[in-house]
Amino acid sequence: MAPAVPSAMDRPHFIGIGGAGMSGIAKILAMRGAAVAGSDARASATTEALRALGVTVHLGHAAGHLAEDASCVVVSSAIRPDNPELAAASERGIPVVHRSDALAALMEGDELRPIAVAGTHGKTTTTSMLAVALTTLGLDPSYAIGGDLDVPGSNALHGSGEIFVAEADESDRSFHKYAPEVAIILNVELDHHANYASMEEIYESFLTFVGRIRPGGVLVVSADHPGARELTARLTREPEPGRDLRVVTYGEADDADVRIVKINQRGLASEVTVLADGRMLTFAVSVPGRHYAGNAVAALAAGTALGLPVHNLASALGSYTGVGRRLQLKGTAAGVQVIDSYAHHPTEIAADLEAIRGGAGDGRVLVVFQPHLFSRTQELGIEMGQALTLADSALVLDIYPAREDPVPGVTSDLIVDAATAKGADARAVPGKDEIPELIAGMAKPGDLVLTMGAGDVTELGPRILARLES
Repeated sequence: MAPAVPSAMDRPHFIGIGGAGMSGIAKILAMRGAAVAGSDARASATTEALRALGVTVHLGHAAGHLAEDASCVVVSSAIRPDNPELAAASERGIPVVHRSDALAALMEGDELRPIAVAGTHGKTTTTSMLAVALTTLGLDPSYAIGGDLDVPGSNALHGSGEIFVAEADESDRSFHKYAPEVAIILNVELDHHANYASMEEIYESFLTFVGRIRPGGVLVVSADHPGARELTARLTREPEPGRDLRVVTYGEADDADVRIVKINQRGLASEVTVLADGRMLTFAVSVPGRHYAGNAVAALAAGTALGLPVHNLASALGSYTGVGRRLQLKGTAAGVQVIDSYAHHPTEIAADLEAIRGGAGDGRVLVVFQPHLFSRTQELGIEMGQALTLADSALVLDIYPAREDPVPGVTSDLIVDAATAKGADARAVPGKDEIPELIAGMAKPGDLVLTMGAGDVTELGPRILARLES
């Protein structure tokens, strides 16, 4: 029997409904029978996918878009207080619900077994791997993912099964709202500088998330990442009285419960061998590099924590073929592969460049990087530049502001200067329109071009391919 739609969300209005997280919740509500409406700044493949489900989508933001009978207004942390639809909701006394509360409500109920995937990096990939594997096994899970599996609109599904897999976002502490049966923590690092002032605050936030795991539940946590190991140590040193929690570690470390024995990279894919439940298993991962292999093993450990046979799950993980913007091959033209990456934190940038380097053979790796957020660039710009030294050449665009206002003195030059100081070939290119021509003049057959960042740099892939073809 399908879970009911919470009465407060039977006629929801989403502000920014085309966003990755917002559209997923809207999609699940629509599939459960709610009369969903919303608005977004512009049309996209995602808004069209929502309309195909019967969702009313308005373009632009105006008070008149908010229906008279709206039961609530759903917002994310990116929505500014002066949004006209949010102001109209306040004037009319319509409840305002944060995206995380809406998702938490969808995951509630004794009939559901939620898995929440947390960590500074890798959440979307790991959630996607689990969703695909569970679907392959015929379990028909529900899922909410921060990216599209293979086609626009595939970031969420209301399934008939009991398992619900969701990303748990630490950026604004919204993952404190969820109560999973199984939680995954992939890594713990300082990011989101507008919300966290120190690593101590990060640890406190992740410990709060762990405290939300259902009694008798399981925490799957990396044995390799220093921040994750410290978190596990703190759990051991300061156990919560009466806590009924099983901890399962995974990774390449000798003391990992699910241990990665070997990773063989095969072009832009990998083959992973693990020791789990006393047996050796080898399975395929469709993306390259240690980072993504670790994501797959985290998914394996979480699935087995729910009681799924480890060999079946390992085989099913081979069905995963990728997710949008996570080393996604956009195409090949003139012998040059163009790949898109969402990486925007130095650790992610380095991991993706190392993975791509392993699959480039004798070709060069050319990067078009768009920094994301002034606050992140201010704090981590030097580390971003140092990570870009792993590329043969890097073109650095202006900072994508997203929800932030400019910060005086914080520009892409911070990144370029840090890269060139380490001997890298890097330069600032303010306008995206110049990029296709510049890449066409640089790239040779066998090279890999990587468009990288969390902003609109993803739009450049097709334009670069078109220019290479011409």
